[in-house]
Amino acid sequence: MTSPFGVLDHLWQYKNFRAARESSYDRRGRNDDFVTIEPGETKTIADINGPGVISHIWFTVNCRDEQYLRKLLLRIYWDGQPKPSIETPLGDFFGLGHAYSTSYQCAFFSTSAAETIRGGSVAMNCWLPMPFNKHARVDIVNECETESVRRFYYYIDYQTYPSVLGEVPYLQAHWRREMPTDGWTGKGSVWGTREHISRSDGPDGANLSDAGNYKILQTTGRGHYIGCNLSIRSLSHGWWGEGDDMIFVDGEPWPPSLHGTGTEDYFCHAWGMQDNAYLYHGVSLWVPAFAGVPFPADYRGLWTVYRYHIVDPIPFTKSIRVSIEHGHANDRSDDLSSVAYWYQSFPAPEQPPMPPVKERLGYDG
Repeated sequence: MTSPFGVLDHLWQYKNFRAARESSYDRRGRNDDFVTIEPGETKTIADINGPGVISHIWFTVNCRDEQYLRKLLLRIYWDGQPKPSIETPLGDFFGLGHAYSTSYQCAFFSTSAAETIRGGSVAMNCWLPMPFNKHARVDIVNECETESVRRFYYYIDYQTYPSVLGEVPYLQAHWRREMPTDGWTGKGSVWGTREHISRSDGPDGANLSDAGNYKILQTTGRGHYIGCNLSIRSLSHGWWGEGDDMIFVDGEPWPPSLHGTGTEDYFCHAWGMQDNAYLYHGVSLWVPAFAGVPFPADYRGLWTVYRYHIVDPIPFTKSIRVSIEHGHANDRSDDLSSVAYWYQSFPAPEQPPMPPVKERLGYDG
């Protein structure tokens, strides 16, 4: 049965689940509605028996370390698996790269901050559905060297079901970084200039594989890719885009059936990136390198961009490899990091280990 409300039909249909929540409310009935996490401590903030689905997460943090959004780790374990299925720096999971707080919204995430600043206070929300049959555990790891998390506030809303959900794919999210990318010029160029044209059309200006691309995701098994965010710190002048996206499904050879035309094109923009945040794609963070420089006159600075495949997920039955060039034909050497999001059946292969704190930062301030 359908109605004119379309995707909102579920709002008037009866439910077979019970709504529940884990939160940081003060068990004494007072107003200290938070937990404290000491340096080096792992705090389990949710330990839930299934079957169920986590439907919403809200966090906000008080920590004096201005890099806390990169130093705190979010780890989520499904159904007793020994390794986390979700492991990312806290801010990056919600689309906040470079340890910056800011405000934006899209279909999966929203954040709200008083200002765009490194280490600022921010409310972070996630609405990605996260099913599990037996058990879910949510951990926060404080890898700040000296600063405690003085106040960690949280809601984890979930649904419990009377019977198992059956064979379901589990949400996965993993953070990667390459700093700097191995560009064949070692620097950027100004888009459209003679320098750029000569380099792009020169002997090193062709790329007929993804061997040197920045890897966003590589995994084997069965599931579907639902998108990523990509954080860029441009290390030289000029436009950092023009890198083609390449998505290889089930071991297909180059060229893959999903081959794109440029970085901004994959993230559904054109003629560079504009400071816009939409439901499925956009820019969640832009911090210019120079005060007073109008957008987008100079592309130097800090960016986080996102593309979520909500109406167009990419399924795989054996394997998937998602990559993107860093500049045309991998000419640029920039600082790239990303979070890939996908659903996958168990057993899922391990992803590369989380880099230590210094390698997640790699620059001052």
